[in-house]
Amino acid sequence: MPETEFTLPVAVPHTHAHKEFTSADAALEQLKLLYHEATEFLRTEFQATLNGRRPTSRYRACYPEIIITTSSFAHVDSRLAFGHVAEPGTYSTTITKPDLFGGYLKQQISLLMENHRVPVTIGPSKTPIPVHFALQDDTDLSGTSSNGFDFPLRDVFDVPDLSTTNDEIVNGFLVPDSDGVGPLAPFTAQRVDYSLARLSHYTATNPAHFQNHVLFTNYKFYIDEFARFAEAALADPTSGYCEFVTPGNISFHAGDKVTEPALTPQMPAFHLKRADGGGITLVNIGVGPSNAKTATDHIAVLRPHAWLMLGHCAGLRNTQSLGDFVLAHAYLREDHVLDDDLPLWVPVPALAEIQIALEEAVAEVTQYSGYDLKRIMRTGTVATIDNRNWELRDQSGPVQRLSQSRAIALDMESATIAANGFRFRVPYGTLLCVSDKPLHGELKLPGMATEFYSTQVTKHLQIGIRAMESLRDMPLERLHSRKLRSFEETAFL
Repeated sequence: MPETEFTLPVAVPHTHAHKEFTSADAALEQLKLLYHEATEFLRTEFQATLNGRRPTSRYRACYPEIIITTSSFAHVDSRLAFGHVAEPGTYSTTITKPDLFGGYLKQQISLLMENHRVPVTIGPSKTPIPVHFALQDDTDLSGTSSNGFDFPLRDVFDVPDLSTTNDEIVNGFLVPDSDGVGPLAPFTAQRVDYSLARLSHYTATNPAHFQNHVLFTNYKFYIDEFARFAEAALADPTSGYCEFVTPGNISFHAGDKVTEPALTPQMPAFHLKRADGGGITLVNIGVGPSNAKTATDHIAVLRPHAWLMLGHCAGLRNTQSLGDFVLAHAYLREDHVLDDDLPLWVPVPALAEIQIALEEAVAEVTQYSGYDLKRIMRTGTVATIDNRNWELRDQSGPVQRLSQSRAIALDMESATIAANGFRFRVPYGTLLCVSDKPLHGELKLPGMATEFYSTQVTKHLQIGIRAMESLRDMPLERLHSRKLRSFEETAFL
């Protein structure tokens, strides 16, 4: 990282040599040790500077890294979508928050060792930890302003560098660095830390509470119903759910009455937790593709096992009725927010595992099956648009495109969430509920909406939860489809 004109000698924490490990547990413990020493060093020096000490050094600590070198192609199960590198060479990734990502890291390191039969190397990287990220879990220090310093903060501590915080890896630019080392994981440590900080801001919950199965909605009605479901689930000792967390990191357990959160962040998140992380998180992303992209950009770094959109849509066919369900099997992307990251010519396929789970959940909750399921659910193309009042413009263009695409529903979030799932290799799906039919004169009026919400939200949310519980029971190797992997992929999921 370039220095400013105000140059000081660099002070670093105790240095460690890189070490090889043949045990994933031991490798994980070394990552935790290096990260703890690095962040504790930065916190200590920041506190001393805050207390008035005139800095005589530039204080720097670096992220730990994982390195693997293999000289032969891996002989792996061809069904696996992850857990191995594409070809011989050296690969590495920087690591942050190894305590938070402990289960994920242990699994990925174990697969590397198993598939390549070589050790992994753990040591400090050359990438500095920005002081903001080192402090973000320390509420006393992270909320302290540095405006009182009579010198620029960046002269003494490393700060976030957006030029190296990007999505080049997940967008398919797997270019080795200047040393010929390829990327081992889809996100660098800086990119992960950036998103973890944003998640805390947007959702008002600690990222540690997020579960591996994420539901998105754009209506508070679903949040209210989720809270009622959580109360019942926590009271059932056989459910496997152990805690419910709301914005402000307010925790509820069996027997507690869930109350409205005092905080109202932009994208409130609610977490029905299991001890193994296999619970369900529901995020109210609000309205629009920009919000949908923002939420999924940041949740993706947590490497969830699936995310689903449960929202309302405009039904585009005369044969649909208010309250009918729409299971998306294709997407017409007129949202535009991902055009620079995922070109429009890239198809976003339906994932069989997700589709089956959703269809079976609809059948279970509604008690319709087989051919009768078509009475209340239609499968087809969902169009996502960035103009909420598209009906007020000349309709000839949009309607023609909707007809040519065979679209059966239109909303403002689903294609964005699916496209970002494709981009980030997170299994995705969409189940919508028809709330109005603008092309057929059935607009959503206040009285109609109240009746519609009261009768349909409960079923809709139950379907989403049941689908997620079904996916939770599916082997991870099957859920993370090879359809989401390109020619050359990172070994880490």
